[in-house]
Amino acid sequence: MRLDLVLKQSGLIKRRTVAKELVERGHILINDKASKPASEVKDGDHLKLHLGARNIEVIIKYEQKGRREIPTFEEVK
Repeated sequence: MRLDLVLKQSGLIKRRTVAKELVERGHILINDKASKPASEVKDGDHLKLHLGARNIEVIIKYEQKGRREIPTFEEVK
C-alpha cells in the first residue's frame, strides 16, 4: 500500500495531503531510507516520523477485515 495511504488509514496523520507533504520534505523514512508518497509499505516495515519536536518510530502491521487489509502500527520505544 502507498506510504501516504498507510499514514492516513493507520491514523498516524489525519489528512493524506499532509502526509504527502511530510514525505516529500523528507520527514518520514521507511527502514531508514528516504521515500516518496507512492513508496510501497510492506508488513513489518519500520517508519520514522519527524513531526516538529516529536520523533516517532513505528512498525507497520496489516490486519485483514473482510477482503481489505487495514494498516495498523505498533510504536517502538
